[in-house]
Amino acid sequence: MASIAPPSPATDDAPPIITICGDAGTGKTSLAATFPNPVVIRAEDGLKSIPKNMRPDAFPLVKSPDDLWAQLMWLGQEDHSYKTLIIDSVSRLEELFTAECLKKDGKAKTLNTAMGGYGAGRQYVAAQHARVRKMAGRIGEKCGMAVIFISHADIETMRLPDVDDYQRYSLRLMKDSLPPYVDDVDMVAFVRLQSALRGDDGDRKKVISNGDREVICHATAASVSKNRYSITEPIDFVLGENPFAEALGIKKAAKKKAAPAKVQEDTNDDDATDEADVDPADFANEE
Repeated sequence: MASIAPPSPATDDAPPIITICGDAGTGKTSLAATFPNPVVIRAEDGLKSIPKNMRPDAFPLVKSPDDLWAQLMWLGQEDHSYKTLIIDSVSRLEELFTAECLKKDGKAKTLNTAMGGYGAGRQYVAAQHARVRKMAGRIGEKCGMAVIFISHADIETMRLPDVDDYQRYSLRLMKDSLPPYVDDVDMVAFVRLQSALRGDDGDRKKVISNGDREVICHATAASVSKNRYSITEPIDFVLGENPFAEALGIKKAAKKKAAPAKVQEDTNDDDATDEADVDPADFANEE
């Protein structure tokens, strides 16, 4: 029998892996950009909401899954000083994975009938999301980077055996695609506008907001939010400031730029996007 080292206190905390979700215009990308020295993989261009002099470095816009894999491989293999990987957004990635699935099938018009039906199309898309999570996690481990997934918000109906049906906030993804960004992350944070009902008794109530934002990242029946940092109350979110700085021990660091924009030139090489070349296990062999 192989010898086993005795247990010891677990004191080495890995960089966080976080999913940030919210409606359009609530500041999801701006919040992600407050993490140390970030670089953005853009499936959509949410950086336009950030002033030019404050925008983080970003890869060229992802137009196909091949672009995505190439950019992730660059981060896993090249020398750089980035400390945070932002993927904006996984909701848009689902659209790209769906289009790729239908293209591979050639005949199907929907995921329900793709790849022979019986849920095979949905399973294919879910597998691509699992691959994104695995590769991003490997990059985080190798490079000491935090990983931030951004998602649009949606509402799902919960049908549980012991309570009446109710609705809650979730990610704008198929149910099969959710686990990598909900179950396998350190935090799911929902950014929302603070609001209140106004109106006299008997009158139609109106929802009023002054534009202030807050982040929900504790367990609640109203959303799939969660965290592993003992946060139990909503946190005020001021644009330009990181609301998790104290809980995560984030310190401001000087920004050093690399040159991710050059990566897009490699995506025309057939070998660069071959299935064997984008295996996350390859990262471990890089010097």
